Amino acid sequence: MAASENRARILIVDDEVAYADVLSRRLKRRGYEVECACSGKGAVQKLRKGSFDVAIVDLKMEDLSGLEVLKIFRTLEPSMPVIMITGHGSEEAATAGKALGAFEYLGKPCDFTSLLEVIEKALTLGREKHD
Repeated sequence: MAASENRARILIVDDEVAYADVLSRRLKRRGYEVECACSGKGAVQKLRKGSFDVAIVDLKMEDLSGLEVLKIFRTLEPSMPVIMITGHGSEEAATAGKALGAFEYLGKPCDFTSLLEVIEKALTLGREKHD
């Protein structure tokens, strides 16, 4: 099922507002519904107000780290796939993210086509869990 048919909801969490805006616009052009949060605390508030099919979370942020956000998301919405992205990648961070339940870990800026493929895999997994 194409994204434009299912209107999957994606939450982008990144304190680099310009990066989040560009990513949001590109995903909206592909038919996704997108909301952005420019802080970890803002992301938690958005998740408490509504549900999302996938979250894309930056690892390094000012208020809460991406790993802290991931832990909270796992408590609030355990089945929601979380894709971690970072421009400051390390093998340790990727391992920690995977151990906490991150769906995938991508470098930033990531290739948009690769990100779309990961999003679609996450959506497929999410649909299978709900069927």
